[in-house]
Amino acid sequence: MKRTKAATFPGYARTFLPPFLAALACLSVESVCDLMQPTLMASIVDRGIASRDLSAVISLGATMLLVAAIGAVGAVGRNIIASRVSWDFASRLRSDLFARTLHMDFRSLEGFDAASLVTRCTNDVTQVQALVNGMMRIFAKAPIIAIGSIVMAARLEPRLAPVFLVVVPLAALVIALNLSIGFGRFRRVQAALDAVTARVREFLSGIRLVKAYGREDRETALFSEANAELAKASSSALRVMALIGPLGAVIVNFGIVAVLWLGGFEVSSGRIPVGKIIAFVTYLSQLLFALGMIQGVFTFVVRARVSWGRIREVLEAGAGMEEGGGAGRAGGEGAAFRVAPELRFSQVTFAYAGSHGRPALEDLDFSCEAGKLTAIVGPTGAGKTSLVNLLPRFQEPQQGRILADGRDIAALGLTSLRASIALVPQRSLLFGGTVGGNIAWGREAASEADIEAAARLAEAHEFIAGLPLGYGSVLGQGGINLSGGQRQRLALARAFLRRPAILVLDDATSAVDALTESIILARIRGMSPAATTVVVTQRVAAARMADRIVVLDEGRVAGIGTHAELLASSELWCDIVRAQLGREALDA
Repeated sequence: MKRTKAATFPGYARTFLPPFLAALACLSVESVCDLMQPTLMASIVDRGIASRDLSAVISLGATMLLVAAIGAVGAVGRNIIASRVSWDFASRLRSDLFARTLHMDFRSLEGFDAASLVTRCTNDVTQVQALVNGMMRIFAKAPIIAIGSIVMAARLEPRLAPVFLVVVPLAALVIALNLSIGFGRFRRVQAALDAVTARVREFLSGIRLVKAYGREDRETALFSEANAELAKASSSALRVMALIGPLGAVIVNFGIVAVLWLGGFEVSSGRIPVGKIIAFVTYLSQLLFALGMIQGVFTFVVRARVSWGRIREVLEAGAGMEEGGGAGRAGGEGAAFRVAPELRFSQVTFAYAGSHGRPALEDLDFSCEAGKLTAIVGPTGAGKTSLVNLLPRFQEPQQGRILADGRDIAALGLTSLRASIALVPQRSLLFGGTVGGNIAWGREAASEADIEAAARLAEAHEFIAGLPLGYGSVLGQGGINLSGGQRQRLALARAFLRRPAILVLDDATSAVDALTESIILARIRGMSPAATTVVVTQRVAAARMADRIVVLDEGRVAGIGTHAELLASSELWCDIVRAQLGREALDA
């Protein structure tokens, strides 16, 4: 992925500049037509009605209708363009957010809660879309109407213009107050919305466990608490908007009263005709309408400003991460491995961001032979998963290097490196679609024969053949209609079909029985030298089938060798064997 600059709202806006200018032109036509109406009405009253000149009334009335029709055409054009552009803008923004999340390095990704990312891609984008739509439909029109009303009214009757000197500054103060107070409150609204989304997501992902433990009431209470906090934050923000909003209307209405009071004296003395007073009051009403629009738009601005800040955090989180480099480490390009490489961990130390105390992995120094099966074993928390996450560069070591056939994987392009690896994680993840489609997910061009061969290799063909539609059977969300062992075997088949140079299994056979596991591992060994295989396992029986066993303890290597060698050299391995197979296994 190319290096990207920090995301800016103007940067996105420039993309849509031509249609924005077209919408602004339509809006300007509409606004000018609206501003002409009070002056034409004043002429009808003073030149037509007061003088009893019917032809002037008809002529000026027809002009008003024509001006109104032109304004309506401008309004329709503005609405069409604004709607289309705002939807296109939101579509592009969502796509960029999704793409940035996919390409974000894991260190950055860990800084975002999954529920927050969902909210940012949905609600926050909607808030920004509303602002874009408002800018093209309302925001540009409001200042034109406001300034135009002041200019037209002052030009029509300068003696009443001082009313604006009081009304406009007070109204501007109200808008500024609205903006400054509302920002913090709407930030709390978005944070509360994140919390609600998190509760719903957590409940739905663990609904079976919730029901099994009878925790429905507790989950309902937790959701109600988060929902109440959202309602409280929203009420606080909207209450401020509701209190401040009408102040602008009160100020302008006082201006209208002042004009009527002062204008009454001028009309009675004959210095100002009635039509001009009517027009002046209409311009003040237009100013009130414009200020109301500005007030509403600034409410959009406050919410969109908060949302854009949250969106920008995601867009900038991976900024500077190139296709070949992550976490600040430079990277280049390189072809995917065509044959199984030797893997070497050279003085590797890794710690998670924000962690304190001992690193997750410390001073690892060992090799995985090319085309051989290496088992990684150790107690819980030994660093086994942390180790395998370094191979596809989900994480980057702070010290040391990982070499593949002597090449530092940090110098390889991420695409090339990951094209050489097939990873089966602890939690088997399946996607929506058919069984065959899930197996072929890593190599979409695979034939049906290849898919079936991979399924047989993973001991999955038999249960797949028993499904109603075989390989065409549709899976529930996440493979919910399959057992844990069946999901793992499909995930293994997907990895085998990829025909990788490096195969990484992170406790990927934990849900299958020991016999099936031994069959699968025997077949993996039979694949040699097609792939260099790294297997994380908790089972001694599985580890014994490996060409080499690496025992980890608290992030350090506690032993390396075959089963027989480790029985003679590693006390921790002996403890693991004794715990699983009994004391007699030590003498076997």
